[in-house]
This record gives sequence, structure tokens and C-alpha cells, in this order.
Amino acid sequence: MSPTAPTPVRPTVERVGLALGYDPAVSVREMAASAAAAERAGFDTAFFSETLFTNRDSASALAAFGLATERVTLGATQVVRLRSPLVMAQTAATLDELSGGRLVLVVGAFTAKHAARNGRPLTDPITTLREYVESIRALLTGERVTYRGEVVQLDDVGLNFTPVRADIPIWIAAASRRGLVNAAKLGDGVLLDAGTSPEYSANAVELLRRSCETIDRDPAELTVAQLVNTSIEDDREAAVAAIRWEVATKFTYASTPKAKMSVGEPTIDPDDLPRFAEAFARGGKAALQEILPERYVTSLTATGTAADVRARIAAYRQAGVTLPLVRPAAPHQLDRLLRTFGRPEAG
Repeated sequence: MSPTAPTPVRPTVERVGLALGYDPAVSVREMAASAAAAERAGFDTAFFSETLFTNRDSASALAAFGLATERVTLGATQVVRLRSPLVMAQTAATLDELSGGRLVLVVGAFTAKHAARNGRPLTDPITTLREYVESIRALLTGERVTYRGEVVQLDDVGLNFTPVRADIPIWIAAASRRGLVNAAKLGDGVLLDAGTSPEYSANAVELLRRSCETIDRDPAELTVAQLVNTSIEDDREAAVAAIRWEVATKFTYASTPKAKMSVGEPTIDPDDLPRFAEAFARGGKAALQEILPERYVTSLTATGTAADVRARIAAYRQAGVTLPLVRPAAPHQLDRLLRTFGRPEAG
């Protein structure tokens, strides 16, 4: 029997989602409970970040989220090539069935970092991403698929069950100029990276708009979601201290700030990067965190009191982000975050 359609979340003027999965100390059960709490608070989305640092697995986590919730949209990043297109389509269709048609599949490019960490040969990220999206969409129709690409080769394969939806939304996770231009052509939505300022977001949205214009696509068709590192405390200094560790992680690979600077991230001073790299080589994340200027922490996040954070999220919205996905810096901040952005009338 096919699952019944979920009761839709009542539309709101300002959608907001809760992002989880980055803190290695938080278990899947705890994250599923947080997703359920976000649903009760009226949040639109419960999102899971499957990161390069191999914390929890996205498919397993979303299954837990799906069983713990009834209404919220569920999303997770999955890097292409780490699973085959057939397995990704199989997983997406299964999770969509389990959740009653609430899944958003968010795919990210397979980069040199992923290749090195997983012991796989590197293929062109843009070509690989495009071929995965095309072949996954074909597989989700439930039909047999033959696909002949440079990276993806499928020979008369298909799912052995009929997906609940053939049109599961596919968003593209993108951080660089090249990735954003490509994302506007491929995705039903775009996921902007965490650890960026509203000024970066505005530049990214402008790139998306211009890319849409080149293919006669209405930019309003794209959902523009963004992961936003968030730290709420009664004391501003305590909020900065709680999130400093996470901002430091954005500078452990040289390619990460480079990608953001290609879009026009004004916070990052290129002259600082050698000093950051030296600190990381000398003492790891702890040393990098210690020397990181406070302006990086406050500019690349939403940090401070509840009023500060609310104003900062408004700035991301003003930049063109239609769905901020707020990620708390510490588990104890969750209740305050839900109170700050939840709807009072939500049940």
C-alpha cells in the first residue's frame, strides 16, 4: 500500500529549517529527537549535513528523522560518486516512501578532497555531477534506464519498485563560482555553504540569477537554501566562544576559503590564509581556533543574543536566501534556537 500524503506544513512568510549532523558528539537518536522538536516548533525542514569528516551517515539519519516526524521536509547532502547513481536513486526513493513524500535530495560535487579521503580516482566534478543528476532523475521515473556518459554508464537498469514520486526535488550543494553557475542549470534548488556572510550570499544569488538568464530560466523557480552556523547565548562573548571551533574548521583545507573568495566573500583576507595554514600544521584545529580573529567568527555566522541572531538571519534573507537552515553550535542552544525561530501557533 502506498503511503498517504503528509499533512503539509502551513505556509509561512518566512520558512526556516534546522540543520544537524556536524557535531560528532551528538547521536542519531538525539538528532531525530531534535528534528521532532523542530517540527513541533513549526520549522519547515529538518536537514542533515553529511560532511567530509565522516560523522554520521545521511541515509541512516534521515530514516530516523522520517520515523520521528510527520510533516517537515527532510533533506540531506550526498556527495556523488561515493554511491552509484542506481544506489542513490534507490536510497532516495526508499526514504521518500518511508516519509510519505517529504524528501529533498541534495547532491554535491565529488572533489579532490573526497577522492583523496575515499581512495577513489578523481573525475571532473562538473561533468560527474551533471551525469549523476540526469541519470538519477531518469531512474526515479521507475523506467529502465540506459545512460552513456563520460563517468556514468548504465545498461538497462532500474528500480524494482515504483517510487512514490518520480519528481523528488534535487538541490545542488555549491560553494564556488563554477559550482553555482552549474547549479542554476541543474537543480530544483541550490544549497549554499555554511561559514559565509550575507554579502557572500548576495553575490551567490546574483550568480544564480545571471546563470538562469543564460538558459531562459526564471530564477524564482530555484529554492535558495543556506546552511547558517548559529550560536545563541544570553552573553555575546559566550556565543562567540561556543561557535569559534566550527568557524575554524572552514580553514582546514585551502580549497574551502578559495572557493568562497571566488564568489566574493569579503570577510576572508588572503593575507591571513598562510598564517592560518601554519597554525593548523603546527597545532591542528585547536591552534587554528586560537588565532582566528573574532571578526571571522561574527561575520561568517549568526552569533550573539537571540535578537542579534534574528537580525542576522534577516540579513541572509535580504540577500536572497529563501530557506535558512540554522545549525546550533552546541546542543544546549537548541531550545533557545527553536524558541527564537519557531511559530508560537505551531502545535
